[in-house]
Amino acid sequence: MPEVAVPIEIPKRALFKAAEVCDLVKVQPYVLRSWEAEFPDLGVSKTAGAPRVYRRADVEQVLRIKHLLLVEGLTLAGARRRLEEETAPVAPGEPVIDELIGQNARERLTAVKRGLQSILDLLAHANGNGEFRLVAPKASPAQSRARAAVARAKSARGKSSRTARRSR
Repeated sequence: MPEVAVPIEIPKRALFKAAEVCDLVKVQPYVLRSWEAEFPDLGVSKTAGAPRVYRRADVEQVLRIKHLLLVEGLTLAGARRRLEEETAPVAPGEPVIDELIGQNARERLTAVKRGLQSILDLLAHANGNGEFRLVAPKASPAQSRARAAVARAKSARGKSSRTARRSR
């Protein structure tokens, strides 16, 4: 059973030794070395006789790889493809995602969610015989006053136009 993802605090340093990365991520050194073979961008280039070192971004990538393998159940090849997809830049001819969904997408999605919830409520309150009754939402007192004012204005306009037609 995969363990629950616990946020790991990465120390604020530029470089880490391999043993430190293994301690942070809780993997064995041979696992880290095998991941280096599958993910060539992982780690700073090793020189003869010098210890392997990792940048902060490499530690974050190791954490992401571990999540993809253990939590999402991907293979090493699948994890590599997923990371390549995530880091692939947007092509110059492609529309930016903000232009596709608009600036106020969150508000629109919230409104849709409310509408769907009201449909669920309507279906949940069916009276058992399979009939559904649509009922207008109850208006607030301010909305009721505004509707009454509009109705009075319309009726006043209607009366004045009828009297004008009769006098012709």
